[in-house]
Amino acid sequence: MSWGWLARKRVLLIVLAGFIALLFLKSDWLGRMMYPISYMDSIEAESVQQKVDPYLIAAIIRVESNFKPDKVSRRGAGGVMQLMPDTAGWIIEMAKFNKMTRDSVMASPEESIKAGSWYVHSLDSQFKGNSVAVVAAYNAGPGKVGQWIKSGVWDGTIEKLNQVPYGETRHYVQRVNYYYKKYKSLYPEWSSYV
Repeated sequence: MSWGWLARKRVLLIVLAGFIALLFLKSDWLGRMMYPISYMDSIEAESVQQKVDPYLIAAIIRVESNFKPDKVSRRGAGGVMQLMPDTAGWIIEMAKFNKMTRDSVMASPEESIKAGSWYVHSLDSQFKGNSVAVVAAYNAGPGKVGQWIKSGVWDGTIEKLNQVPYGETRHYVQRVNYYYKKYKSLYPEWSSYV
């Protein structure tokens, strides 16, 4: 082996290591590639319309369906926001979304986001801006979460999440919170909507 070849190999290794370090230090594009948000325009429009946090809507969608519009849960929830048909019907009636149907909420990402955002706003009003309780209620239902808080089983905070009786709901809140933080750091252009 020649010393020239070894020196070139070292230089190449140093350049490659520097490039990899740069990727990890300034990796917004890499983060956005790993944590993409589909339907950004619909999420943004509905967050403004319903006065809800777009990062929260995106995080709920990520956990519920991973932005897959045709996903249907084993319990029958559908659409990108995974609404139960009865909940979708209630939302349509209460919000007076006259041109919307249960089927369209399940099939159309835009209508699912519209209905789901309205529902998040409704939960936000019910739980007086407590986003942790809102996320728990989106999963377990507002009646259950209201009972837990009223009876002192859970205080509605992320710090006492271990008090939530449903393991699925505890895990759900943790996952939504994780994606919420990721999206907030990777998509600062939405910070004016929060």
